[in-house]
Amino acid sequence: MMIDTHCHIYKSEMENAEEIIRKACEKDMHLILNGTDPSSNREVLELSSKHDNVHAALGYLYPFADEVTEEDISLLDVQLANDNVVAVGEIGLDYYHTRDNKARQKALFEEMVGLAQKHCLPVIVHSRKAMQDTFEILRKYDVAGSMHCYQGSAEMAREFIKLGFYIGIAGTVTHTNNKKTRKMLKEVGMEHVVVETDSPYLAPEEKRGEKNTPLNLKYVIRKISEEFNLTEDEVIDLTTDNARALFGF
Repeated sequence: MMIDTHCHIYKSEMENAEEIIRKACEKDMHLILNGTDPSSNREVLELSSKHDNVHAALGYLYPFADEVTEEDISLLDVQLANDNVVAVGEIGLDYYHTRDNKARQKALFEEMVGLAQKHCLPVIVHSRKAMQDTFEILRKYDVAGSMHCYQGSAEMAREFIKLGFYIGIAGTVTHTNNKKTRKMLKEVGMEHVVVETDSPYLAPEEKRGEKNTPLNLKYVIRKISEEFNLTEDEVIDLTTDNARALFGF
């Protein structure tokens, strides 16, 4: 079994979502689909009810910070009680794309983490150019989770790990010029690593310019195996065990 801990395989992102999910099932792959707003959350829940290898992560991400309503929060609160939900995500902060609504981003992020704590669910966290604010918010709550496509330092990664977090490694680890992530990964080690694709985004080096799919998780596995001098099966076993421990499979 392989577990893609973060992807967006639903029709609003990929027209052939159902076909991709079936192909993943044939490869004994489990997928954690991440919603980012009310519409994608509904799609994720629907797909998780139809496919045994699909698990739901629901949340509101930073682009929704300026329009979220109390009704939206109440809706999510109800949805998180669904048995197919394994995490609150994708949630987090992004000061790379927009900095003029930091306060609203942080308020929404805190709402999401608070709901995760209430429902005893882990979180799947997006953090770009906002690592310290992300850390300061997470440390206030009793939640575990994964740092999606982690882009920070090894030192900061260790601080997240102390909080009970795992480090999400995606296709960017294969990119020729991404020495920073590979260096961080080797310094942190494999004990708290999970793998993901962020499909249809972040295609690995071998598939640059194409829409990404969970089937490309093998390239992430291969690169990690090269970095640690492990077999690909060993990397699969380690990262699958980590994902199972975090998401309660």
